[in-house]
Amino acid sequence: MAEKQLTSTKDLKRVLGFWDLMAIGVGSIIGSGIMSLTGLGIERTGRSIFIAFIIGGFIALLARSPQIFLNSVARYRGGDYSMVSTFLGPRWSGTYSMIAVLTSVTLAMYALSFADYAMPFVPWLTRKVIAFGILTLLFITNLFGVNAFAKVQNFAVILLVIALTVFTAVGLANLDPNYFETHSFMTNGPRGLWSAAVLMSYTCDGAQYVTQMSGEAKNPTRDIPRVMLFSTLGVAVFYGLMGVVAAGVLPVEQVAGQPLTVVAETILSKPLYYLFVIGGAWMALLTTLNSSIASCTKPLMQACNDGWYPSSLARLHPKFRTPIILLGIYYVIGVLPIVFDFDLGIISDMTITVGAITKFMIVLSLLRMPKVLPEAWKKSSFHISDGALMALCNVDMVVIVFSGITSSLELPLQLLLANLAVVAFSFVFGSVRFKSGKVQVEDSYELPDSEQ
Repeated sequence: MAEKQLTSTKDLKRVLGFWDLMAIGVGSIIGSGIMSLTGLGIERTGRSIFIAFIIGGFIALLARSPQIFLNSVARYRGGDYSMVSTFLGPRWSGTYSMIAVLTSVTLAMYALSFADYAMPFVPWLTRKVIAFGILTLLFITNLFGVNAFAKVQNFAVILLVIALTVFTAVGLANLDPNYFETHSFMTNGPRGLWSAAVLMSYTCDGAQYVTQMSGEAKNPTRDIPRVMLFSTLGVAVFYGLMGVVAAGVLPVEQVAGQPLTVVAETILSKPLYYLFVIGGAWMALLTTLNSSIASCTKPLMQACNDGWYPSSLARLHPKFRTPIILLGIYYVIGVLPIVFDFDLGIISDMTITVGAITKFMIVLSLLRMPKVLPEAWKKSSFHISDGALMALCNVDMVVIVFSGITSSLELPLQLLLANLAVVAFSFVFGSVRFKSGKVQVEDSYELPDSEQ
């Protein structure tokens, strides 16, 4: 008898525990931003940068709070895609899935950023070769299943935390005793502190990646919300300590606008500096890229199950239970910008407006959740009153709309039009494909009481 072909998100291995998910959350948050943006934050607020990190952590937590509440209610096998289909309806899930595909070019951005930090240590390799190599290595790792992914992620996060802790510990022992002198603290007043906090919120963002791993988690309704909460706030506090070192060892004017490596070179011995760059910068980018690869296939896999795309694309490897065809598609999407030398800034800018659209969809999903799953919501350990939930959603929507419009207006006209074209195409795709009659969206959420 022929072996049954595995294609459903129900067939994914549910093996990720709390600490596996925590490694995904921490590894996704800690990225190149801490290396490059800290100096810009110091430029805006001086040695009060550590306060900006704490505020930034709460801003990031507010932005991702809808996923925290939604994940406390059910397992969503397709991650955010399943949230949209469950609470907003089938038509909108197709739009979300297309946006997810078109914005996955950010895989190349992480690989190229990794290459930028690696090149000084391997000068005989080109930027393109390094980026291609790390992307290929991690895609191969993910082909061998979620256990292989988790082992790499856990090891890299441990090395990452060790490297950044060494930097922080050595730096705290070498602080300027006049750290709190007024001329170097809150250098641009409350407005400068707020501006720095908004910027630092980007460095504290990233825990939402664990949402896409719900289909492979052992206990998603318990673990995912807590991981998002603890990893975001924990990293924000850790960043705050790093910020004290970044701004407090050398005079502010020497580190304002400079990368973190300027301070690291000053306070660390050569071996420890290498540990900081390799264990810190390299691993920060490797863990983010690894999480992106592992999580990007789950929404599209469920979309294939629902008929938005051919179901055959969701085929799982019979042993490793990995979506091998979808991994291949995302690999090509990640490689093309590297091969054709796409500008790194353009890749990043291409996701600003469309990112605001998907965030807005998730907030609307949270608004609908008490009506669609009222009993499950009442049982949630994160349950809050209807009024509090409404207030939270309204604040989130205002922030998303304001920041999305502000960021979009900063784009050159061509990039703004490209963003709008991606959004328009995604909505047209969702409408046309849904009307074709080929889409049959299944319930891809599971309530805790219904799980075996």
